[in-house]
Amino acid sequence: MVLKLYGVSQSRATVRAATILVEKGVPFEFISIDFANKQHKSPEYLKKQPFGQVPYIDDDGFILYESRAIGRYIAEKYADQGPALIPTELKAKALFEQAASSELANFDPYASQIWREVVRPKKLGQEPNLAAFVKADSDLSAKLDVYDTILSKQRYLAGNEITLVDLFHLPFGSGLPLAGSELLDKKPNVARWWQDISSRPAWIAVKDGVKSTA
Repeated sequence: MVLKLYGVSQSRATVRAATILVEKGVPFEFISIDFANKQHKSPEYLKKQPFGQVPYIDDDGFILYESRAIGRYIAEKYADQGPALIPTELKAKALFEQAASSELANFDPYASQIWREVVRPKKLGQEPNLAAFVKADSDLSAKLDVYDTILSKQRYLAGNEITLVDLFHLPFGSGLPLAGSELLDKKPNVARWWQDISSRPAWIAVKDGVKSTA
């Protein structure tokens, strides 16, 4: 039975999960959820995703939500398919988890705010919150200074091999230039890393919207 990915084609979290599936070469059927008609709040949907959010997967009856959890599940289930994405050696895995925690604490809050306050309003023809953008961009700049130091010593955020952590940055990171931020270009090691991960075929395949691959 082909894996099913339920979500919204351009939702950042749905795109994150799809990136991992494509990176690992896992065929999937994409099932679009109708947010406009509140399908995500229906009793049937809430049985699968109790928070009424996207995405979730149905892997032959196994239901899993939260895009980062989905990424970990896919990476471990298909460990021998495509790049490993999660190290297995103890210390390498600890450094991976350290980098994963840093993405959640030091990147996502600011990059996701820029998406919500500037990029999404622009897409909807609404006025962006420029004051919020300036603050979030400044805060993120300080965090990316640390990223630049880390990336001056290694190719990727958890070491010299690409992991889930790097790919987790793509959906909201892609919104920074759309909002007018130059952060990804101004810091040399960050710029090199971003060019690397944003050029991957898996990201290019899903960045403009998720479609079935099965």
